[in-house]
Amino acid sequence: MMRNKSFGPSRQPFRSRESIRLADAHTTGPVAFLNPTRARFRHTAIFPQERPGPNGDQPAVSSPPDKGHRSEDEQLASNIEFNWRSRDNRKGRHALVVQPSSPESSQYLTPKPTSSLHETGKGLLRMFTQYPYWDVSYLVAVIFTLGSVVWVLNAFFAYLPLAQPQTEFGTEILYGGGITAFIGATIFEIGSVLLMLEAVNENRTGCFGWALEKLLEGDGEKGAKVRVCPDKDRCSHHHKNERNLVGKSKVTASASSLSITSSVSLNGFMAEQPKQPQYSNDQGPTWTWFPSTQDLKHHYIRELGFLACLAQFVGATIFWISGFTALPGINNNLGSQGLLDGIFWVPQIVGGTGFIISGALFMLETQSRWWKPAFSVLGWHIGFWNLVGAFGFTLCGALGPAYGNSGAEYEASLATFWGSWAFLIGSAIQWYESLDKHPVELEDIGKVS
Repeated sequence: MMRNKSFGPSRQPFRSRESIRLADAHTTGPVAFLNPTRARFRHTAIFPQERPGPNGDQPAVSSPPDKGHRSEDEQLASNIEFNWRSRDNRKGRHALVVQPSSPESSQYLTPKPTSSLHETGKGLLRMFTQYPYWDVSYLVAVIFTLGSVVWVLNAFFAYLPLAQPQTEFGTEILYGGGITAFIGATIFEIGSVLLMLEAVNENRTGCFGWALEKLLEGDGEKGAKVRVCPDKDRCSHHHKNERNLVGKSKVTASASSLSITSSVSLNGFMAEQPKQPQYSNDQGPTWTWFPSTQDLKHHYIRELGFLACLAQFVGATIFWISGFTALPGINNNLGSQGLLDGIFWVPQIVGGTGFIISGALFMLETQSRWWKPAFSVLGWHIGFWNLVGAFGFTLCGALGPAYGNSGAEYEASLATFWGSWAFLIGSAIQWYESLDKHPVELEDIGKVS
């Protein structure tokens, strides 16, 4: 069997939870010799035919009378599955795939799709009202956004004097361009370090992230439904730890994946029958600064997301050299053209190439096939815009050795300008993604992509 069609014994999500089943037909990845990047799971507790009747052995707890009714933020669905993606797993996200249906054939109550205009607006609002500084994925996104803003300023310093010479002021390019280049390169390097830490601290046991409520209306099974809603309190990703950046979550992985409540609607009265979660010791380390040699050889070297993060880190480290040599006092004292090319332009070319590889791999990671774009996945668009920005930075470096030519100088500055804006767009989308921890997607679940 090809490597992208199955998980290793110690790497399969939810491997210790019998109640969560893997749909083998959906386990896949875009590259045959690399690890799977996506899979589908079903929680056995959400099958309607397995729901218990209203008479349970456990004590009932009263709930608000309207809890069994559909709210304006919910939709009816005939089928649901948990959509595991390697990128989502790193980012602490829990994607739910739902198949909408009519009231007659519906079996579930789920949140509305997060791609709708209303939910997108709520996501944009979160960017200005939520600041989870303890979440490494949030920090990565915000740091790259800040770095991109600095690079946009740098692009104005470099490009505007050429496009509108009357706006230039003394030492604008040397000081304004040089200092912002150093700051921007340093911020990108910090973000790349955090990106590597995020990559080696993926959730290894699986985090379901959704609470299940079994609703029974009336005296029989005809109107019975299962409500599915985000379970933020029991998330086992390290992103939930508010005390520091590197600790474990508040609950175990097993507890988070088995948050189930049975709710019964009897003549307008709601009763909840909580089931105790099952705990497991199979959680792995809570935080890793450096992966073991065995993990590197047998897992990470075949993990698309890790390879993309590594390419970004190597590229940013080399690119930082050009940011350092852009500083005034260094750049204007590089006597020969050969020295300028060697320690200023070449690091831009090599570092930009690392960014190109990283952007391409991030796009590839989200795709079900290497040739099939994933337009519906936020991570794909992040990779795409980062790829565009990487081409801009690389083109600037490639034109650098011919900087004495006015045409090459103009095109190099212009490439930095549009490349910086592309990075800013990609970083802003990543910021939005980092706060959208429970995406809901619409799909014909019976279809294998």
